[in-house]
Amino acid sequence: MGRYRRRMYEEYGQEFTNDESFNIAYRKVKKIKGFYSHLKVYIIVNLIIIVSNLSRDFSVIKFNDNGLFDWNTYSTAFYWGIALLIHAFSVFGPDIFFNRDWEQKKIQEYMNKQSSNNNKWE
Repeated sequence: MGRYRRRMYEEYGQEFTNDESFNIAYRKVKKIKGFYSHLKVYIIVNLIIIVSNLSRDFSVIKFNDNGLFDWNTYSTAFYWGIALLIHAFSVFGPDIFFNRDWEQKKIQEYMNKQSSNNNKWE
């Protein structure tokens, strides 16, 4: 646990323990922080991969046969970029399949179905 988070819990832990809006906001901030960490690792690792593929001997960057226009140079960045976009959409985008109201609607649907089955034989 980070210093800031530990200090926040020590100072405000009693105040926010039962507050649902604090828990929702905390989970949202944690998801955003996770995405930015993923983005940072993506950039660093792919820069290392691309530069190492462009210059095998680290003295001259080759733009010929196996350099700039080679698919192997960018394939990791491409596929990992797709995963990064999915991660970004899950953090910042709208919930298409399971939005906030979906859970409540399903609970209500099952409750109605259960009550109609109970009342069926009465």
